[in-house]
Amino acid sequence: MTSSESNLATAKTILSTVGSIAATVVVVRGVAHDLLPPEFQDYIFSGIRSLFATFSNQLTMVIDEFDGLDNNEIYEAAEIYLGPKVSPATRRLKISKPEKEKHFKITMEKDEEIIDIYNGEKFKWIWICRKYETKNFYNPRDMNSTLKSEVRSFELTFHKKNRDLVINSYLPYITNEAQNKKQEKKTIKIFTVDYENMYDISNMWVPVTFDHPATFETLAMDSDQKGMILKDLERFVGRKEYYKKVGKAWKRGYLLYGPPGTGKSSLIAAMANYLNFDVYDLELTELRKNSELRRLLVGTANKSILVVEDIDCTIDLQQKLANRDTSSPESHHQEESKVTLSGLLNFVDGLWSSCGDERIIIFTTNHVEKLDPALLRPGRMDVHINMSYCTPCGFKLLASNYLGIKEHALFEEIEDLIRKAKVTPAEVAEQLLKDDDHDVALQGLIGFIHEIKENEVADQEDEKAKGESGDKKLEVLSKRRLR
Repeated sequence: MTSSESNLATAKTILSTVGSIAATVVVVRGVAHDLLPPEFQDYIFSGIRSLFATFSNQLTMVIDEFDGLDNNEIYEAAEIYLGPKVSPATRRLKISKPEKEKHFKITMEKDEEIIDIYNGEKFKWIWICRKYETKNFYNPRDMNSTLKSEVRSFELTFHKKNRDLVINSYLPYITNEAQNKKQEKKTIKIFTVDYENMYDISNMWVPVTFDHPATFETLAMDSDQKGMILKDLERFVGRKEYYKKVGKAWKRGYLLYGPPGTGKSSLIAAMANYLNFDVYDLELTELRKNSELRRLLVGTANKSILVVEDIDCTIDLQQKLANRDTSSPESHHQEESKVTLSGLLNFVDGLWSSCGDERIIIFTTNHVEKLDPALLRPGRMDVHINMSYCTPCGFKLLASNYLGIKEHALFEEIEDLIRKAKVTPAEVAEQLLKDDDHDVALQGLIGFIHEIKENEVADQEDEKAKGESGDKKLEVLSKRRLR
């Protein structure tokens, strides 16, 4: 027998032996899976893995879904980071799309392997799911299983020399990438308070998908004012390290004030859509004491907008502040059982303001003069935005949005009327919605603005008549009736 034939025979023997061992392992694993309890299977196979690991230069990190009863942030980050990744070894992926969500959710299938390359080094991920047939086991995330018996974890395997790289660079990179992906694909929610679950921090805020279509492009605002707001928002979200450096909580306060119908709610929606921030709608009149307010505010997430609408109506801050020093001990105790100005300010600008990052707080009011000055100073409400009546610029934007036109023969007349009359963007939009014919809609708007002006003149004459007496008062009222 020649040497080449001898080498070929040796190779065949080795391959045959390896094949036999592999086949035996498959058979043993199948029999063990069918006959042995899951706990015993894990014990045996973990022992085998430990035996092979003794002679291997590979290190495996186990990333469990939970750390005790708390969520494991690294597990959640790995789940998001690995979802869209596919390697040559990947055979199965899971895909889902919850109702009303905008994006598909892609995750690994159990026991699948994904190879990831970072800084030129190879990292192998396997998603492990184990089932335990026992009614005493509880997985707080597995709410669909009657036994709640599935335990999930990732196994990350890499060369031992890369241990420091994994801990100091790779895992922080994955965490950061996962946060960015989660923010990009997030469906914005608006949260309202469930007052029956005030003491359950995980259920006190109830989310609903936020589908408001407002954007800065569609807002009927002065372009300079709009540009100022956008610049302020962009500067705020990009200054994390600056806020940390100067020792300030990473938050921003906005006060939106102006008559009803001037677009305060639309501006809030546009800000949420622009930043991709969730919205928390807080109704202060339903709260009984400051401790409830603190609990709700601490329960809000980072990258969110907290909204308190009509602050002048929802809480009588001035009256509570004025009565504090003159009240008896008993009435003082009753006062402290309600939401007070100090309780609100402690979150806006006190120690509680640091319980979270990248948050925007927005108060709205129709009567800014009714607000206590303590609430308005910089650091509490950093930006004051006057939501004014409709301007010629705002009208042209509304005409473009609602009628699809940028120029018309009636524009000059309408713009001149809008400069002289107090008409809100909401009123203009309502008139433009009344007819698809451009001429008819614009003529209707002209007629409506003339009515507004006549009513304004009539109101002024009424006020004037109140200050007159006798024949002069009758003369003013008679002129109004003849008109």
